[in-house]
Amino acid sequence: MLSVLKIRNLALVDDLTWELGPGLIGVTGSTGAGKSMIVGALKLILGERANHDLIRTGESSCSVEAIFELSGNLDQVNTLLEECGLDPCEGNSLVVKRIFGSGNKQFINCSPCTLSVLKSIGALLVDLHGPHEHQSLLSQDRQLAMLDAYSHADQERKAYRSAYREWQAAMAALSEFRNTRQVSDQEIDLLRFQVEEISAAALDREEVVELEQRYRQSLHSSRLVENANQGVDLISAAVANLTNAQRCIRELEKFDPSIVDRVAGFDSARVEIEELEGTLREYRDDLEMDPAELARMERRIDEIETLKRKYGQSVDDVLAYEAKARKRLGTVDGREEELERLNDAVDSTRAKVTRAAGKLSKKREKAAPALAGEIAAHLDDLGFNQSVFEIQFEELEEPGPRGAESVDFLFGPNPGEPLKPLRIIASSGEMSRVMLAVKSALADQDKIPLMVFDEIDANVGGEIAGAVGKKMAFLGERHQVIAITHMPQVASLAHRHYLVTKEVENDQTNSRLDAITGKARTKELARMLGGIGPETLALAAKMAGL
Repeated sequence: MLSVLKIRNLALVDDLTWELGPGLIGVTGSTGAGKSMIVGALKLILGERANHDLIRTGESSCSVEAIFELSGNLDQVNTLLEECGLDPCEGNSLVVKRIFGSGNKQFINCSPCTLSVLKSIGALLVDLHGPHEHQSLLSQDRQLAMLDAYSHADQERKAYRSAYREWQAAMAALSEFRNTRQVSDQEIDLLRFQVEEISAAALDREEVVELEQRYRQSLHSSRLVENANQGVDLISAAVANLTNAQRCIRELEKFDPSIVDRVAGFDSARVEIEELEGTLREYRDDLEMDPAELARMERRIDEIETLKRKYGQSVDDVLAYEAKARKRLGTVDGREEELERLNDAVDSTRAKVTRAAGKLSKKREKAAPALAGEIAAHLDDLGFNQSVFEIQFEELEEPGPRGAESVDFLFGPNPGEPLKPLRIIASSGEMSRVMLAVKSALADQDKIPLMVFDEIDANVGGEIAGAVGKKMAFLGERHQVIAITHMPQVASLAHRHYLVTKEVENDQTNSRLDAITGKARTKELARMLGGIGPETLALAAKMAGL
């Protein structure tokens, strides 16, 4: 249920915290007192677009915050929150906040969200009905959902949706493939040539790096050989001199052994220089490349550069192009086999849809007369003594997202007149009572926790107004119901009664919402009956059970 509603700077309300309870909640007050601010606040919570005229005079922004305590539809709400990338509820509490004015913001469980997400969540929390607001009842999709809820067809509906999604996916794959099949033979030949050309080159990243390095060396080989020869000659001469120097040192050691420590590193230095000479000779010999090898390298480099010009700036680009072309070729090649496989998938999933639709349709057809009968009984209580209510099925040419048929709720308020779909019935007074009858029949199946009736008892009175009140009280035993009403017959049956009043302070008008009981409630019911006097007070006390 809605446990708390906080409103700041909305219309005539400066600061209101309303702690609600379960059952039927009656909200009354004189015309213009500000009862509509409750509906306006809830519409903001439900994601409707904000009108800046709602901001209280002299203020720059207004805010509405609602705290819901969930039970039956908690899992459904959490699933939707997770699909929208929001954190699930902590415990059973869901907090929704809306701020608009200089900046527009909305939050669910303290996380920012879009209006679209807010509207989706709101549809699971509040069912709002006014004299001209019965869209949920007029929608054929919503009527079908009501029938499914009444027939307890959750499992059949889930199975159908799963089969339908598989079928749609199979048809999408077939459609995409057929579009792909329009590729020309020339494109297929080109793709095959490109794949074969790149594959034949057998590109290897490490081999290409080494090849390019050796090729750069070959371009400067003559200069490199010349410098290497000079280096070898100079080091060779140095080695010869070092040999003579070594002989001199040996003579010194004969006459002065102390010299040994001073020239201790000479031998190792001489060995290193001799090794350096050998290394440089090997390098020089490697530079003297065989002309045939050089020609092979040039051809290979030319092949790689040609592929780069065609398919990318680097070897990685060329290989990536090959992978993409190979995948494309695999898609368009062998088309007849793939087409047959995709057609088979469409046929098999279509058969699954047909079987699932049959089971769902069977449940719907069995439950429809019973639901129509219950709605008709409630309509009789609400003054439509000779009305007729039926549920009509129409088979679809192709199965849709919700089954193989659509439904229409048909209503005939007067004998001798043809039944008409609810969506073309013009009278808002009739629609209000029909909606109340439908809601009463579905009271145990409807998972939306809060129902709000905004003066749907307009244009009715007397005995019918009492029947409307009884239906709302009946719904209040199974849901939380807020009834904004001018009818004492409805207000007297409320489990909780709140009075909206206006007061002027410091030249500014403010609306108040106060719980009333006892004598205060009797006085308000008497006012609604036509004026406060001994007779109306006595009748009001009787209606209130005092």
